[in-house]
Amino acid sequence: MSKSWENWTEQKIANFQEDFLAWYQQEKRNLPWRYNHDPYRIWISEIMLQQTRVDTVIDYFYRFMEQFPTIQDLANAPEDKLLKVWEGLGYYSRARNLQAAAKQVMGEFDGEFPTTVEDIRSLKGIGPYTAGAIGSIAFEIPEPAIDGNVMRVVSRLFCIEADIAKASSRNAFDEAMRRIISQDQPGDFNQAMMDLGSSICTPTNPQCDVCPIQQYCQAYSENRQTSFPVKSKKQKPKDVYYVAGIIENNQQEIFLQQRPDTGLLANMWLFPLEEISAPRFKELQEQYDPNAWDLFSSTIVAEESPNFFPEQDVVWQKKVLGEVKHVFSHLRWHILVFYGRCAAPLTLKGHWVKPNDFPEYVFPKPQQKMLEVFENNSADDKD
Repeated sequence: MSKSWENWTEQKIANFQEDFLAWYQQEKRNLPWRYNHDPYRIWISEIMLQQTRVDTVIDYFYRFMEQFPTIQDLANAPEDKLLKVWEGLGYYSRARNLQAAAKQVMGEFDGEFPTTVEDIRSLKGIGPYTAGAIGSIAFEIPEPAIDGNVMRVVSRLFCIEADIAKASSRNAFDEAMRRIISQDQPGDFNQAMMDLGSSICTPTNPQCDVCPIQQYCQAYSENRQTSFPVKSKKQKPKDVYYVAGIIENNQQEIFLQQRPDTGLLANMWLFPLEEISAPRFKELQEQYDPNAWDLFSSTIVAEESPNFFPEQDVVWQKKVLGEVKHVFSHLRWHILVFYGRCAAPLTLKGHWVKPNDFPEYVFPKPQQKMLEVFENNSADDKD
């Protein structure tokens, strides 16, 4: 592989850094975690920004810092309170790793955030990118922070042919970044890379006419911008099909189940789910009229077919309330939502909860979507 960054002279690197940092000082985004160099604030923001858009993160960041203004507050927080603040942001293992790392800081570093890249990397949930971001921004350590935006910029800057979907390719980008990163202002340099990748050097239709480093970009000079970065196709998430039962008792309480304490959506609360086959899912879609609001039956399916949630004495409404879809990194959930009434106790493990008390429970995004379907139908019924 060609390493064109090795051909850059020290003068060219100095000119590049000067032009790039001048652009950043003029155009940098006004973000709440950039007001100071507090490593705690930087750390929280970088974890939140993983797999999540900046405009979504801002409100979550403010709420998080209000609830947990210090590392000690985070370390000592009840998990359900932590997850409630994180609710809707997704990838909940991030929140749990944050708390685990906060406890590490309290126990192993006397409550002070570590100041070396090696020690930062030792914290739960922190990889090379996050360690580079915190180290460079908070402590001015010239450590690259290489994420997808940065790989895209650098791949075009030097026409790097390495496949960014492969972990082994990171070495090329790390080597290139260490060659060009500012030794005096590494934090600003890394953030400039992030901003450039998100606003100008975008995946499609890069705005090369306003790019501050256009004159240094090899892909631009060769008119090959759209050929980079090289990325193999990501494996599609697996489709999984469910029915969800919104079950109400005579006290107007709704039944909720808690997920196991490990695995996907650990310890979160949802309406009961039952996995079904794709053909069965399609059959139910076609069989039950979403406009038949007031029809009930002791069995929602054909008599010869198994009922939902077997052995439960539930009278099901003969209607699909709605369909919910939710994509995880590796799974795509398809959920048909049904409503039922129950007079007898359920043998399912879970809690009966008044709808007014829902805010006390941590609901993941799929549950929020299902609840919205239910509430919309309830509103329609009252009209």
